[in-house]
Amino acid sequence: MTARVLVTDPLAEEGIALLQEHLAVDVRTDLDVAGLLTAIPDYDALLVRSRTRVTAAVIAAGRRLRVIGRAGTGVDNIDLSAATRRGILVVNAPAGNTIAVAEHTIGLMLALARHIPHADTTMKAGQWAKKELQGIELRGKTLGLVGLGRIGSAVARRARAMEMTVLACDPFVSQERGTSLGVQLVPLETLLAQADFVSLHVPLTPQTQGLLGPRELVQMKPTARLINAARGGLVDEAALLEALDAGRLAGAAMDVFEREPPTDNALLSHPCLVATPHIAASTTEAQQGAALEAARQVIDVLAGRAPRYPVNAPALSPEELAEIAPYRELALRLGSFYAQVMGNRLQGITLDYAGEPSQHNIDLLTAAAIQGLLATVSDEPINWINARTVAQERGLRVVERRGGDAEPFTGLVTLRAETTAGERSVAGTVMRSEPHIVAINGYWLDFVAQGFLLVSEHTEGPGILGRVGTLLGQAGLNISFVQLGRRGRGRHGVMVLGLDDPVEADLLAQLMMLPSIHSARLVHL
Repeated sequence: MTARVLVTDPLAEEGIALLQEHLAVDVRTDLDVAGLLTAIPDYDALLVRSRTRVTAAVIAAGRRLRVIGRAGTGVDNIDLSAATRRGILVVNAPAGNTIAVAEHTIGLMLALARHIPHADTTMKAGQWAKKELQGIELRGKTLGLVGLGRIGSAVARRARAMEMTVLACDPFVSQERGTSLGVQLVPLETLLAQADFVSLHVPLTPQTQGLLGPRELVQMKPTARLINAARGGLVDEAALLEALDAGRLAGAAMDVFEREPPTDNALLSHPCLVATPHIAASTTEAQQGAALEAARQVIDVLAGRAPRYPVNAPALSPEELAEIAPYRELALRLGSFYAQVMGNRLQGITLDYAGEPSQHNIDLLTAAAIQGLLATVSDEPINWINARTVAQERGLRVVERRGGDAEPFTGLVTLRAETTAGERSVAGTVMRSEPHIVAINGYWLDFVAQGFLLVSEHTEGPGILGRVGTLLGQAGLNISFVQLGRRGRGRHGVMVLGLDDPVEADLLAQLMMLPSIHSARLVHL
């Protein structure tokens, strides 16, 4: 019997035509929630865009469902947990909009540089404002890219063709990768200080929320211009408005906003802002590409082939999942912990599996570690199939090793990172089905890898813990546990404190000012 696919959102005709070559296709864009629940039991696949809400109830009703396709990047309208529990693959199409977003970014830069929106408005109002509209050239200017993933790299290539100097801040891209793109990798502070244009190309995560706030905007040149065609929430909009009002920035261009549509947003009326209504990916080619990519993957899954962009975990048997799930979660959290704490520019990683995890599918564990490592910086979803490809695109070498001594644990996973500052490492094990971190850069300690963690490096000496605890107590923060790793009195040490609530940026700055404290980072696992 021919497999059946239900399409519930408008999809480019090319995608529908491809599906029809292989499957029985029904396009029902008129379905409400009740209608979808009634229809879904008869289908093997569901293909949506952003409008249809694929809830746990829909997934439960889809007794034949094997795959859910999203013609686009975001999957927040799909209950991934419910799909994974049912062994249903969720796939998306993150690459289809790369060129569209990159070109829109360049377009916004040109609009800012040459005052194109204002020129259009004044001309249509019957004005000849030629003297007011002197612009600048992009040639010879410096573009700073925050994020050098798929879209950031595409912008870099186009900017280089326009004879711009390109800087980029992305600690998870190798120097070799930057050199191949003609891009100089620098810290964020250097980028902000030197760039004439700053463009954002990172996902929205707890770590990147408000990435450019008052402290960062003041570091930019008063002649600089900011572009955000990535995610609303990366820029503190109140701080941006204040910077534009004060003349501390020459202009900004925004395609995305904290709330959309951005009603009652004072930014929209500012003469130095160019605004577009979240249309960076809205091109005929991008919509065709997303539809075709999603359609191909639906066809692949129903034919028993692996999809290119799976979003959720692989569909393992209950027995396999029970065995590997704790170590997969450990690998994921080791990668995420490193990404949030270490921060040095990566060249490559080595994953050592000793004891129990070495008996499992380490490909899946390695993919989980890469996913945790890159999830907060990648502009595309990372999963068990594409993790190595994404790492390779960023010029990161990935090495796996089995064996070695796991004592005193039954199993040990160690992530070793080769960085511009030397080797850094974090190791963990599974105890009582929970992921534990047991070593950081060779310092032995033990804590469950979850919740809010304050991680600091310091020089050992009396009173350090007391001073840190006093500051946290004065801020109303409760400490759930303390772990210290040290090699002796007066030497370097590591401290990890479990907290019930997050530490605000100003309190982190106060902690950094304490005697003997070298670094302090908040980690959320």
